[in-house]
Amino acid sequence: MSNIQDVAALAQVSTATASRALSRPEMVADGTRKRVMKAAQQLGYQPNMLARSLRQRESRTVGLIVADILNPFHALLAKGVQDTAEQHGYVTFLFNSDEQPEKEARAIDTLRGHLPQGLIVVPTSGTREHLKTLPNLPVVELDRVSGNPQASTVTVDNVGGARAATDHLIGLGHRRIGLIVGQQDISTAVERQAGYHAALKAAGLSPCPELMRSGQHREDDGSRAATELLSMPAGKRPTALFVGNNEMTVGAVLAARELGLRIPEDLSIVGFDDSRWAQTMLPPLTVIAQPAYELGVHACEQLFGLLRGAGRPAHLQLSTELIIRHSTGPPHRS
Repeated sequence: MSNIQDVAALAQVSTATASRALSRPEMVADGTRKRVMKAAQQLGYQPNMLARSLRQRESRTVGLIVADILNPFHALLAKGVQDTAEQHGYVTFLFNSDEQPEKEARAIDTLRGHLPQGLIVVPTSGTREHLKTLPNLPVVELDRVSGNPQASTVTVDNVGGARAATDHLIGLGHRRIGLIVGQQDISTAVERQAGYHAALKAAGLSPCPELMRSGQHREDDGSRAATELLSMPAGKRPTALFVGNNEMTVGAVLAARELGLRIPEDLSIVGFDDSRWAQTMLPPLTVIAQPAYELGVHACEQLFGLLRGAGRPAHLQLSTELIIRHSTGPPHRS
């Protein structure tokens, strides 16, 4: 069985450098780290990370808690984090909160026992309180923010994205635009509603509470909300919908079809989040796309910056993009 000395000899570095490259890769030049990793792979060398963790009271792990791993957006977030952590020689412990604060609390309790070096979390409504149990752990909040002043954040411009979606519908001639967003104790839902309001006001339109619905970010919530809005009497129902996340958009599309409405002839729809299904459905869906994988990458890099002593919390906001396909058009004139 190969040992660290064999790895060092093959990589042509000292034993101490080989050990650092495997245990503290951020302290070693990138070229050296890659040479040592290649040598370890060739020799089949596997350091005993558990033993090292127990000795040093630390681990080469980071925690990641996402809100809904079945949502393609959250799956891409997780992949971005995991791929980046692996490049740094870290293992990612992945947990799914299912949008439930109590599940998130249990995940944090479990992570505490594994001595992670840091935590990346897509917050629930309980995150700010839960993080008080980890006062010294570096934390990056991903996609959403909890209001915790000690956490770094990586998000997108939700207000700008929602405004672009609503502006697009207004530009097509829509005046009764329905809004379906997530729960109002989640930052993304609040920000997307704010962007919707801003676009209406800029166009001289008053936001109409009867055209707004909120839910738990799930397909069923989107279906229920869309059914309520689209069952209004003629002249009152919306001619267009802006839906605040991928899963609820699925529900809204299915509800429209159940009601016999044609997209976009009878109803225009813009969703927040792009996905393969959005591109391949008939008609292809107009969306606000956000760089899901890149969000995960940036969050992980930001966490490793904190581990290197980067100092105060940082806040990164990425742009969104309006992608116009065929689910939007002018309102039907009867």
